[in-house]
Amino acid sequence: MFLYLFLFIAAFIYANFLEWILHKYVLHGLGKNKDSRFSSHWHTHHKSCRQNENRDSTYRHFPLHFSVKGELQALGYVIVAHTPLLFFAPFFYASLLFFSARYFYLHRKAHVNIEWGKQNLRWHYDHHMGKNQDANWGVTSPMWDYILGTRVKWPTSTHSKSETL
Repeated sequence: MFLYLFLFIAAFIYANFLEWILHKYVLHGLGKNKDSRFSSHWHTHHKSCRQNENRDSTYRHFPLHFSVKGELQALGYVIVAHTPLLFFAPFFYASLLFFSARYFYLHRKAHVNIEWGKQNLRWHYDHHMGKNQDANWGVTSPMWDYILGTRVKWPTSTHSKSETL
């Protein structure tokens, strides 16, 4: 039982680090270039959030908007890239699947239900609505932002719940 708990925690740490890296270097680093295949993150998602108090209505549309499809496609690539783990660390791989689904669920919910996002993913709200959109790279957890010194609280906001890693 201890092994499974260890693997689940390791998958959480790894998934959050991967989320931090991809958000910072791919979605923002490459995504700010309009010719990049990742440009919809910056030029559609961030633009919509800034104009609508962190709301991104593309998450409400069905069929899904191309920017949301791109996010799901990227998650699919991550899952496929980690498929070899299925053969020697199946529980770790299953945990990564769980954290991938959790990422999409929480990210979508934070941009559809703004008050919920402010209360439960404050660091992500600060990422979009704060003065510095090149900080707070963690979406589902601020853990790596604290470790790597990229957590910047928006000083004009009120943090009604304490942040948990």
